Amino acid sequence: MKKILLGAFLTCSMLIATAQEKNAVIENIIKEANENSQLEVLGHQLMDVIGPRLVGTPQMRQAHDWAVDTYAKWGIPAENQQYGEWKAWERGITHIDMISPRVQSLAGTQLSWSPSTGPKGVTAEVINLPTVKDSLDFRNWLKNVKGKFVMVSEYQITGRPDYNWEEFATPESFEKMKKERDSLTKEFYANMRRTGYTARNIHEALESAGAAGIVSSYWSKGFGANKIFASRTKKIPTVDIQLEDYGMLYRLVESGQKPKLKIVAESKDLGVAPTFNTVAQIKGSEKPDEYVILSAHFDSWDGGTGATDNGTGTLVMMEAMRLLKKFYPNPKRTILVGHWGSEEQGLNGSRAFVEDHPEMMKNIQAVFNQDNGTGRVVNLSGAGYLHAYDYLTRWLAAAPKDITKHIKTDFPGSPSGGGSDNASFIAVGAPSFNLSALNWSYWNYTWHTNLDTYDKIVFDDVRSNAILTAILAYMASEDDVKTSNEKIILPVSERTGKQLEWPTHRSPERKGGLD
Repeated sequence: MKKILLGAFLTCSMLIATAQEKNAVIENIIKEANENSQLEVLGHQLMDVIGPRLVGTPQMRQAHDWAVDTYAKWGIPAENQQYGEWKAWERGITHIDMISPRVQSLAGTQLSWSPSTGPKGVTAEVINLPTVKDSLDFRNWLKNVKGKFVMVSEYQITGRPDYNWEEFATPESFEKMKKERDSLTKEFYANMRRTGYTARNIHEALESAGAAGIVSSYWSKGFGANKIFASRTKKIPTVDIQLEDYGMLYRLVESGQKPKLKIVAESKDLGVAPTFNTVAQIKGSEKPDEYVILSAHFDSWDGGTGATDNGTGTLVMMEAMRLLKKFYPNPKRTILVGHWGSEEQGLNGSRAFVEDHPEMMKNIQAVFNQDNGTGRVVNLSGAGYLHAYDYLTRWLAAAPKDITKHIKTDFPGSPSGGGSDNASFIAVGAPSFNLSALNWSYWNYTWHTNLDTYDKIVFDDVRSNAILTAILAYMASEDDVKTSNEKIILPVSERTGKQLEWPTHRSPERKGGLD
């Protein structure tokens, strides 16, 4: 009897000691994150000093090297793992000036990978796409584009987002505007179909016909916000002009004023550049061949500086690794962070990592991915893993209540087929979870826009996410039990009537933009 009581006492004492040790780690993580955060410094270096991180640019390589050096200063081994190559290009100065019927500098920029005008620029009249009867009518019109800048985007009748109309307009006025806008949108795309082209490939036809350049405007439905993506031309420049100036040009053309632009869009075609993932790790002490992975894509589009897509996700993972190294330097399992390249072109970096490290995939304890903006984490899904509730809720319970009270969980959830890098791991059956954040007007104002800059970062929320991530990684590493990756049976699709299937692995693009 005494032996049993003594054994029970010792077991209880060990559990209490372990719990106290765990609490000490968590409390130290929270204290350090709140009192000595490195987020603002890291954010300044990444967004302001290095800037946007378009795949294939020198800035992308600079960011990879900076991350390796930063981890080294923290005593964390890191390396850049090459997985492919991409068209190498560097953005230069863009000036867009209207010189007739009056002089005005316009707000806009060249699109990614746009051919250069050279320092002297190109001066030409601006014309709009015509309204045509059919593709023959359009082909007959094409002779008019020679030596002209051609405007190719839909004209917007208002630059005010809908929430602004809802606040100030009468219901009748708001409905009238929407009806007119919907009608113009419908006609724009109907007319595009009549040309025989789409909004994606008409640029090639205009270039072949001798256009001096392409002028577009991809409004993001927010004040001053435009999406900035890739050029589709090979020899002539493509620029995006913000809605306010694009609309003015459009009206000037329609009223017969024959506006002229001078566009200086300097850039450099640098041939081919290697593409990388930056990978850092804190080696496990008991189960080094099992992995807790922190995940965030490193690349961005380059209309802004990639602050909320995905600078903030990058900062979360770097700060979490710093905290873990300082207060949990000898984890039970290996804690690895992946800063993936070329996510924006199809999850290429993370798909390459999954493909290049098949031996790791069956030994993943958990992947925590963060991508969608600066907000605090508010959603956590089980991602279609049958037993995710068992371990995720246990780990989540260790985080501070002022963080977890904002988080809605969904179990078992459903697997992601794309959208962010967690999908690359889900496709091979590794337990991978997206830390989905409050959007802070992400979709209209910062996602892939010219406004995705440092000033949009909400550091209190990013700090909360770094604490959450570090604690989840700690708990996942310490867990005595290997996580189950048993999948749910997916339901029947309402659309097709067939049973849905688990996403499958897709190989990455390893030679991008080179055709």
